[in-house]
Amino acid sequence: MTDPRDYGPQPVLTDGVVILRPWRDEDIEIARLGHDEEIAYWFGFDEVVPSHEQHADAVARWRASYDDNRRTVNFVVEHGGDIVGSVEVRDRGEQVGQLSWTLYAGRRGRGFATRAVRLLADYAIDELRMTRVEARVDPANQRSLRVATRAGLRREGLVRGAHDRADSTGYVLLGRLAEDPPLSEPASFRALLNSFLPRKRAISQMLVRDPDDRVLLCELTYKRDWDLPGGVVEVGESPHRAVSREVEEELGLSIAAGSLLLTDWLPPWSGWDDALCLVYDGGVVESSALERLVVQAREIRSARFCTLDEVHRHCADFTVRRIEAALINLNGGGGPSYTESGRHGEDP
Repeated sequence: MTDPRDYGPQPVLTDGVVILRPWRDEDIEIARLGHDEEIAYWFGFDEVVPSHEQHADAVARWRASYDDNRRTVNFVVEHGGDIVGSVEVRDRGEQVGQLSWTLYAGRRGRGFATRAVRLLADYAIDELRMTRVEARVDPANQRSLRVATRAGLRREGLVRGAHDRADSTGYVLLGRLAEDPPLSEPASFRALLNSFLPRKRAISQMLVRDPDDRVLLCELTYKRDWDLPGGVVEVGESPHRAVSREVEEELGLSIAAGSLLLTDWLPPWSGWDDALCLVYDGGVVESSALERLVVQAREIRSARFCTLDEVHRHCADFTVRRIEAALINLNGGGGPSYTESGRHGEDP
């Protein structure tokens, strides 16, 4: 164990607006009375307001943990001489620090938490030599998610099944690395925004016909209804290139995608999140092309050209609407249009 004298007493940190400082005995009563239902709910506490003895025990543990090689460092957050909350970094090993924070009743919504967490993250990286700091936030706790991202932690994913409360489904993991550039730099700010802004799935499909105006459909292994050939666009991939790649991977056919016929928004359905489906013109190919098929057996059972009556029999209603909308655009020559679940100007 490192001698506490090697790193000195717990410091005082400030950004000129909030101050992070060690706990004093006179802080205990003020802090415990600042606890309310919101704190108890998110932390899973049995009691809303802890007793003086309970909070005094917690402060004693924090002081001892600081002396024990700074395994946990907990600061009072102060503004204008008033105690507004507390923040903590816990050493999880392998130079990783876990951050947590609390603002007391009547002190929220003023930016104190964001400032305090920024100061704490800088302290953990610069002074405690952490290579990574992270926070675990309930996905329903929008206030704390905003604090974490504004403090420079990037959203990294949802960890399911790990939670402190019975009604929680998991937690959002957010992190900052020591080598991440300062938040003041444009590239860092863009990366931060990119980590938490919504991402919508994109699907590219191809409308391929034979000389008899039949439409190429795939019988799929993972659902009962049939669909147009195509698939999910990979990260960083052009949707136009993706559809030709998917057709070649799934069917062994090399067909260059033509112009965009339709953009169709797909609402959430049967366990899937919503998505944008882009339908491209695959032109006309001879029916004999099916003799060259090499289907990807994991996803495709078979493929064949179908009449519109067969499309209605084999496809889900929204797929039928999408195909019919794409055919109208193709035959009318009016350019690509937009639909929602295959419908124009209607609720899906």
